[in-house]
Amino acid sequence: MNNRYKILIIEDEEHINNLISALMEANGYQAVSAYSCRGGQMMFASHRPDLVILDLGLPDRDGMTFLREVRQSSFTPIIVLSARSDERDKVEALNEGANDYVTKPFSSNELVARVRSALRIATHRAEDGLRPGGRFEVGELVINYDARLVTIAGNEVKLTQTEYNIVALLSEHAGKMLTYSFIINEIWGYNDSGSRKKLQVNMANIRKKFGAVPGKENYITNELGVGYRMCDS
Repeated sequence: MNNRYKILIIEDEEHINNLISALMEANGYQAVSAYSCRGGQMMFASHRPDLVILDLGLPDRDGMTFLREVRQSSFTPIIVLSARSDERDKVEALNEGANDYVTKPFSSNELVARVRSALRIATHRAEDGLRPGGRFEVGELVINYDARLVTIAGNEVKLTQTEYNIVALLSEHAGKMLTYSFIINEIWGYNDSGSRKKLQVNMANIRKKFGAVPGKENYITNELGVGYRMCDS
């Protein structure tokens, strides 16, 4: 029986795909490859990988198409690996549900570390269930940890995997100010120069989906330069 994590690599440049495959195999993962968006979709459906490494510049369709379609039905971790280094591209990918964004050229050690971190976080959240059988309630906000479901006034709040993980983490420490560094390390497993921006992008999306209004009492508050707090009453 093969218990190795399965990594799907969607990258059209064969030598880069081969390099990443060899890197994953050398670190104990099982690698499967696709060279187009369509091929990636077929491989994802047939292999059900534990994590996807996704290039955006694919020959048939933009990799963002794959990201959007997968996020309609799956929380599988997706790490975007792209030559696009513009901040807008990174923000868009994170907005669409990417767990991480690595720019080319990339460090092999860094990529392996980010894969390991994304898998660790996803596995921890899935196995822990975050208070199995439990619920968090404050005002009209309800979090059902087993179902990974967030509702406000009975209406589902559709969150990406990363957004849900952040909300669940804040709720576990409701009433306490969690520093940026603490949240970043808990959610991504490492802290680098782009981590604060990733957190801010995700938090902006969460607060928008929660219907946050500036100057009003909201479920999540931000103390500038410090961190975020989930209200507990």
